[in-house]
Amino acid sequence: MLKAIAVIAILLAVGIVGVLGFALTKPDTFRVERSLAVKAPANAVYPLVADFHRWTAWSPYENRDPAMKRAFGGTAQGKGATYAWDGNNNVGAGHMEILEASASSKLRIKLDFERPFEGHNTAEFTFVPQGDATLVTWAMSGPAPFLSKVMQVFVNMDNMIGKDFEAGLASLKKLTEK
Repeated sequence: MLKAIAVIAILLAVGIVGVLGFALTKPDTFRVERSLAVKAPANAVYPLVADFHRWTAWSPYENRDPAMKRAFGGTAQGKGATYAWDGNNNVGAGHMEILEASASSKLRIKLDFERPFEGHNTAEFTFVPQGDATLVTWAMSGPAPFLSKVMQVFVNMDNMIGKDFEAGLASLKKLTEK
């Protein structure tokens, strides 16, 4: 019996070392990006993203906790606008600040997560005219600390976050193509 326990303990230790070793091979940064063509001019889509107050109409994260606390600050929209949230485990807590706002073409947002995991990332939205449509791209990038790398062994972050970005872009499309 003691021999069986020793074999199980060795196999478990080897498995843990294997997972940790594989995690070390993951990149030090990550980027998730999705794009969608919207049949509307950029100046119709851009205001929905440049004003954090309007995110409730399209962001997939806004409906995950009806009791989520929100705080807005800085400018009303565009560069300097801030948004903080504190919610359940589905949304966690954090804050955003628009660092760059190029009218109807680009927004760059500092995105800091406090819970459930600390993270400091950059979100970016670009709006590229294409005839009678606008190609809207939502991207997020940032460092991948070791804990994030371990999670990536078991969870495909691009698929997980990408689904949310796809849902948000589809909502933007629905709102602007009315």
